[in-house]
Amino acid sequence: MGQKIIRFSDLTGKHVEDEDDLVRVVVRQHPELEHGPVEIEALAEELASVEELALDLVTVELHRPGSAEPQTMVLEAETFDRLAVAGSMAEVLRGAKRVAATVPGQAAAPAAAKERVNYASVEFAGRPHKGRTTDAEKLLVQQHLDEINERLAAAGFRTVDLGNAEHVARYGLEALAEERGVTLG
Repeated sequence: MGQKIIRFSDLTGKHVEDEDDLVRVVVRQHPELEHGPVEIEALAEELASVEELALDLVTVELHRPGSAEPQTMVLEAETFDRLAVAGSMAEVLRGAKRVAATVPGQAAAPAAAKERVNYASVEFAGRPHKGRTTDAEKLLVQQHLDEINERLAAAGFRTVDLGNAEHVARYGLEALAEERGVTLG
């Protein structure tokens, strides 16, 4: 007795008739990705427009005075380039000081090997991050908003604003905003 394996696209559920049409896709970063990279499979035809949709991105680190950790941001290259008003961004980058290379083997530690930040602690609650805001983090922000905002401001991060509808929804602060008479902007 033999076995037959039937494969389907993870994106659309379409039946894969020819294995040569199957593309392995490794997702390295996504707001819903919590435990490192994952792998999915899709038909080549489903991914035909991916290269056209790809963005030119720039990753920068902001090293703010008084902050132990740099803040990493990803921007569209076109948006970043507009920051250079004294000349072109290409000129700015050509004239920029080089950053010392890291020691081999030290640089590219896999994401899973890096220490994970616990946003459900008073130390990190309210700090901007990708992904889902847990109920534990929401509760901490609700109960210690002023203390958390003081810590965030001292570290150079944005504070949790009761007038910001996105912040109120993210941390479940509707009752606190109403109690303090803050109208959402």
